[in-house]
Amino acid sequence: MESYLSIIDRINEEIKKIDRIIVEKARQNDDAILLTTIPGISYYSALLIKAEIGDVNRFPSKFKLISYAGLCPSVKQSGNKEIRGHITKQGSRMLRWILIQCANVAIRHDEYLRNFYLRIKRRRGHNIAIVATARKMLVCIYYMLKRKEVYNPR
Repeated sequence: MESYLSIIDRINEEIKKIDRIIVEKARQNDDAILLTTIPGISYYSALLIKAEIGDVNRFPSKFKLISYAGLCPSVKQSGNKEIRGHITKQGSRMLRWILIQCANVAIRHDEYLRNFYLRIKRRRGHNIAIVATARKMLVCIYYMLKRKEVYNPR
């Protein structure tokens, strides 16, 4: 039992070292510092989002970034008939995953995102509402990185 506890202690020490490295890397990156002003986005999340997006100027519009993340609805058209479906899931899997994780935290800490989430949840359910909230967070991230300004929901 004591050997297992010592192994757990060593693993916890390694985790603390890695956490310190992540915080230092995030503090050296201005864009990551900007992203941490959004409730629900930590240093790790900010670095992952920044790494997946890269230079935000390569996306001419927010719609291109949403499509890159795979958070846009699928559209099937035939003649005049148009059917909108679930998200396409084509694009960066890691970016989509981290945004949904951050959205789950953000709805507990940010009134603006919580109100948005609750309004959609009443009509469509949790899963669709959380994906819509993640998409809204991505739009905020797009404009924050373009304009180099901190998160301001108003």
